[in-house]
Amino acid sequence: MNCDRIAPWYRYLEYLCFGSALHRRRCHFLPQLCDASKALMLGEGDGRFLAEFVALNATAEIDYVDASAKMLRLAAAQASFGSHVRFHPNDVLSDPLPGAGYDLFVTHFFLDCFTDDEVMQMVRRVAESAAPRARWIVSEFREPEDGWRRWRAHAWVRGLYFAFRIWTGLRTQRLPDYATALTGTGFQMQSEEIASAGLLTSQMWERS
Repeated sequence: MNCDRIAPWYRYLEYLCFGSALHRRRCHFLPQLCDASKALMLGEGDGRFLAEFVALNATAEIDYVDASAKMLRLAAAQASFGSHVRFHPNDVLSDPLPGAGYDLFVTHFFLDCFTDDEVMQMVRRVAESAAPRARWIVSEFREPEDGWRRWRAHAWVRGLYFAFRIWTGLRTQRLPDYATALTGTGFQMQSEEIASAGLLTSQMWERS
């Protein structure tokens, strides 16, 4: 999947569909990340979270990875970042990771772009670069277990996958089981907030 085609319009499409709800999920744990020293941000898109993170934590080394060159340019234009922020036009499934010893991983609305097998492969690769007690921040779509909220969320998720398949060539068509991949590599969920009638979640995982 490559978001070059929709990069200039991504922010506006997001606000049209969800208002500020997705960005609130991205930033939910932000106040707790001021002590991070080395972060790997994957598929973070146009850089709005990056700008807020750097404003709070100006000393952390950051490797910012996205397969979309246009998204990377948008992210780099968010602010005058110093040399501690490095942008990498890489595919996390096939290209080497840019570093190691990360104590923070960030994936906002990114894991849902992969199949179960791809998520397992990616999480295993990323976990090999983790420092002790590394944290992993996840913002994602979800489907509640039952009731009208499940049917509402299911309709949203199906619609989004259909649109992104047309716009970006996204192959997967359902939310992957990333929790199993994370727990299988030693991460445990420490905190979660569910929002938007069960459609969205913010999670903080930590490796034991």
